Amino acid sequence: MRRKASLVLLACAVFFAALSPLLRWYAFPRLAKIPANQYQDMVLVAKNATLLDYGTMTAKKVPQVTIVQTLKGNVAAAKRIEKTAGRDVVVWDGLSYVQGPDGKMVSEIPERYIFDAHSQEPVHATGEMVDGDPVARDGIEFKFPFLTEKRDYEYFDAQTRTTNPIHYKGTQTFRGVKVYYFEQTIPWTKVPMPKKLPVQGITAESVAKTGTTRWYTTVRRFWVEPATGAPVYGEEIHKEELRGGTLLGGRAKVTAFAGDVKMREDYIESTVALVKHNRTLVLMLTSYLPWGFLSLGIALLALSLYLEARSRRPADPEQVDSSVPEPVSV
Repeated sequence: MRRKASLVLLACAVFFAALSPLLRWYAFPRLAKIPANQYQDMVLVAKNATLLDYGTMTAKKVPQVTIVQTLKGNVAAAKRIEKTAGRDVVVWDGLSYVQGPDGKMVSEIPERYIFDAHSQEPVHATGEMVDGDPVARDGIEFKFPFLTEKRDYEYFDAQTRTTNPIHYKGTQTFRGVKVYYFEQTIPWTKVPMPKKLPVQGITAESVAKTGTTRWYTTVRRFWVEPATGAPVYGEEIHKEELRGGTLLGGRAKVTAFAGDVKMREDYIESTVALVKHNRTLVLMLTSYLPWGFLSLGIALLALSLYLEARSRRPADPEQVDSSVPEPVSV
């Protein structure tokens, strides 16, 4: 009976020991992915910012500039691209909407970002764009890969339409969550004018005819939870200028926007809560279950060997049958 039990335990030990690496290295890369229908929004604010008044073409200090960023999963477009891409694809239709302290629109820039649902690598397909201009992204945008590493990544900048390194700067703790801190600096670069401007009659084409150009620089910072690859917090030290041309009335340049853009507090709280929840799900597949199954397999193996040893042990003297009478000598 003990031998049968030990064989059953041995089979279970082999099963759980084999399941451990299978779950981590086979199941996780296939199960962990961004949902195609995901929707998220984020509100960022720049307090005591500098903003251009397009009516007078002068820069003014304002109490606050608000930036609303939305990312909406386009399921129909994702399914269409998957047919030719041969892999799981996510299509995010994004919008960055900037409004002044009076609530009026300053600019709005739409994007379409197409990427692999598992690795977050960009997938090039028709429709990939920034503000209506076709682009072919290299590197990540918005989100880092699952199981983010302590290294530099290539990160796409929508303003310049270029990819530049974003540098790993160290490990920190943010609101009770272990995070990797990344930083990217984009030097002063000439960038396109937004196609939609706040003043009626002023367009990107009309500004271009005056010879005035738009320049931009930023220091981009992300605090990223490594298991999910999701930023729990982000900010930018953002500056824009208009330079040269007749639109500025002989001035060399004028500040279009300057401010320290930060996530609004209520969105920080909700983002941290969501990332903590998703982190638990990722760790279940990468750590908790694999290590738990491996430990269980080792425990079952030890119990199996113990029962096998007990089954092979000679019977104790007291267990010898004493009902047989001793021989009688005469």
